[in-house]
Amino acid sequence: MDCSNSCTSEQKLQVRKLEISDKGKGYLELLQQLTVCDSVSDKEFEKRFEEISSYGDDHLICVIEDDQSGKIIATGCMFIEKKFIRNCGKVGHIEDIVVDSEARGKQLGKKIIEFLTDHAHSMGCYKVILDCSIENKAFYEKCGYKQKEIQMAKYFN
Repeated sequence: MDCSNSCTSEQKLQVRKLEISDKGKGYLELLQQLTVCDSVSDKEFEKRFEEISSYGDDHLICVIEDDQSGKIIATGCMFIEKKFIRNCGKVGHIEDIVVDSEARGKQLGKKIIEFLTDHAHSMGCYKVILDCSIENKAFYEKCGYKQKEIQMAKYFN
């Protein structure tokens, strides 16, 4: 198969777990493309990273790093909710999906969703849920998700 440079670079764009060094690779700046993400000191980042890491596979943050630029260009996270219902079942919650505005259209969001969905399945979850905007509904449907009910939220100042 004849593979140009663009093909080679796309093959390198693999999903992996967040590493502590990713703060210096633009991880927080990427999150700012999604929502409010104030500056976080190195110490604060390290403390939160260690806290999340202590949850093991029950809380997973994944990223895609552009090998050429060294920047984090996509991310998402999942946490596992343990329940009493459904024989002490588990539910995966997907959150904070964002692909860098300059890297969209390369199926990176789909890679992140598939990685997190596979993780939930491997952890024994009976379902995976997420919230999204109306504008992103078609994207998640392409990833195999269906609209169910409605979302409610209450924010605290």
